[in-house]
Amino acid sequence: MKYNKIDGQHFLNMVTNASIRLENEKAYVDSLNVFPVPDGDTGTNMSMTFTAAVQEIQSSKSASIGEVSKIMAKGALMGARGNSGVILSQIFRGIAKGLEGKEEVNPYEFALSILEGSKSAYRAVMRPTEGTILTVIREVGEKATEYHTDDMTDLMSKIVAYADETLQRTPDLLPQLKAANVVDSGGMGLLIILKGMYEALESGFQMAEKLEEKSFDEYVAARDTHTEITFGYCTEFIVLSEPDNGEFKDYLETMGDSIVYVGYDDITKVHIHTDNPGLVLAEAAKRGELTKIKIENMREQHRNLQETPDVHEEVKAEAVQPVAQKEKEKYAFISVSMGDGIKDVFHDLGVNFVISGGQTMNPSTQDIVKAVEEANAEYVFILPNNKNIIMAANQAKEISGKEVYVIPTKTIPQGVAALTTFNPEADAEANYDALMESLKTVKSGSVTYAVRDTEIEGKEVKQGDYLGLIENKIKLVKRELYPLVEELIESMVDEESSSITLFYGEDVKEEEFNELVELLEEKYEDLDVMSVDGKQPLYYFIIAVE
Repeated sequence: MKYNKIDGQHFLNMVTNASIRLENEKAYVDSLNVFPVPDGDTGTNMSMTFTAAVQEIQSSKSASIGEVSKIMAKGALMGARGNSGVILSQIFRGIAKGLEGKEEVNPYEFALSILEGSKSAYRAVMRPTEGTILTVIREVGEKATEYHTDDMTDLMSKIVAYADETLQRTPDLLPQLKAANVVDSGGMGLLIILKGMYEALESGFQMAEKLEEKSFDEYVAARDTHTEITFGYCTEFIVLSEPDNGEFKDYLETMGDSIVYVGYDDITKVHIHTDNPGLVLAEAAKRGELTKIKIENMREQHRNLQETPDVHEEVKAEAVQPVAQKEKEKYAFISVSMGDGIKDVFHDLGVNFVISGGQTMNPSTQDIVKAVEEANAEYVFILPNNKNIIMAANQAKEISGKEVYVIPTKTIPQGVAALTTFNPEADAEANYDALMESLKTVKSGSVTYAVRDTEIEGKEVKQGDYLGLIENKIKLVKRELYPLVEELIESMVDEESSSITLFYGEDVKEEEFNELVELLEEKYEDLDVMSVDGKQPLYYFIIAVE
């Protein structure tokens, strides 16, 4: 169908259809990751980011495309997961900027907004790599403004065709893609989104069918919860106004706990556990219009989980007393990891919040912001421990009003090394410098398996092969596990090495592992050989050599 202009509701339907298409095809996008390791999750991250963004506007009745795109952009920002999700959120942030203040737009105006999306994405990446989603959005944005058409459907058809053409050229720009015989996974995710937007227009806004219902609960970053519930109602809402000078946040601290207060432009997002949600909402309404209100009775949820027969327990309704606030500490640490054993190590080293995540489970910006807001400290240090989480951590730093330092740890060993360097008596800047310097003192290795056949960096890889990685780069490929581990460690140890630490995963057999440790102790008798039952999935071993 032909549309000379589109408004907010047209845009809402376009991105809703695109969200369904991306969710249907996210596994395919995941499969395009260059590395054959089992944590290729570009499609999953992009889908979860885009789903979070679209959910923000599902109930919007606004006809203004500027208003709808702005709300969506902020939903994408808060829901962004992994590098691909953060870049996607920046694309739609730029698009929203290009549509700002407009009720409806013609094809040329929409093309200009896509170009603005490209600029926003490039600004978000410190060292842009061509042959990726960045190339696709840049070339599409530049080309879109050259099309002379008065039909939005025709414009999107041309954009999709050119995006596909650009995507097919990505292997020529990035040798790793050519070697693996794939196109860029992020670019493919973007193409699917653009196709979904086009198909919505072409079909007269008939939504795509959801092919398969899947729960994303396993991907949500979570922390340990307390059995004892002090405040009964989990209350969440958004105030459509700019954050005040802190008066409302001070009020919230007298009304409950687990408070998250995030201000961004003209939106304030609030989460609180309280016994008086009505009072909280009434106070919030004095500051602006409320939306996305959600109240859940946590005591009832807890009874259902515990299958407690006493379903008539009353929720206490006494007058609320101000919550006694703990004295603010100087420092707090937030770390990201998978595996109960590794989480215990971080807790033992003084980490206040360990967010579940890492391989296949990149926490969102909002997950990290929530931890930052809950940290009762003057200075907050974040250890992502994964290269795909660093961008989300930096985005959380920008959103939060606290003094936040992101230490760009890419591995678990780097995170551990940084924590052992921390000096609670030193000032924040001195600690930041020391922690950054500590990243140079440790070598990181890991052992996993190949999920598909490929060729990478001149190495032929078959599905099921064991892979030895150093600093996240594949160095060894073998059919036998323990010979690979021995050779990998040998390549990491040098004359300056003093210790070897092995975090062994949930799939490692204890008897075979003990034999490995004995062998290493005998071979490296001058080094300390230590082992930790990390219980991490997917990776048989994570290795630190210092």
